[in-house]
Amino acid sequence: MSREYPAYPLVGVGAIIFRNSEVLLVRRGAEPARGKWSIPGGLMEVGEEVEEAVRREIREETGLEIEIGGLVEVVNRVVRDEGGRVQFHYVLLDYWCRHRGGEPRADSDISEACWMPMTALDGLDMTRGTLPVIEKAYHMAYAPPGATR
Repeated sequence: MSREYPAYPLVGVGAIIFRNSEVLLVRRGAEPARGKWSIPGGLMEVGEEVEEAVRREIREETGLEIEIGGLVEVVNRVVRDEGGRVQFHYVLLDYWCRHRGGEPRADSDISEACWMPMTALDGLDMTRGTLPVIEKAYHMAYAPPGATR
C-alpha cells in the first residue's frame, strides 16, 4: 500500500530515546515534513509485535540498541493536500526508551541523527507535536515515583 493517498491509515511506531539528559532527534529526509527534526520510527510490518517494531525501526534507522520504557501516547496524524484529500494518514504509537548501545547514524529515511540536550530543544524546527511528546516522555522516564505532571 502506498504511503501517499493510502486506502487505510498506516500504523507506525516512534521512540523518544534518552541518554541521560539528552534525547535522540532525527532530521527527516522524506515527506511528510522533509527537513524537520523529529523522533525516529517507522511503519509496523504485518505480524510484528509493537515493541518488536520499535526495536527494529530504531536499529534500522539509527543503529542504536534500546530498552523500551513504556507507551507515551497514540497520535493520529492526518495531512491533507491543497484539495482537502487525505495525502498521508498515520496512527503512531510513541514509546519512551533508554539508550543501551551504539552511536547514532542516519539511514536512507533520515538525513541526520544526533543527541540533543533537553535544554536545547526550544526553537528547533520540529514536526508538529514532537516537543510536547518529548517533554511528556521525559517526565515519565525521570519523574520521581508518585510525582504528577
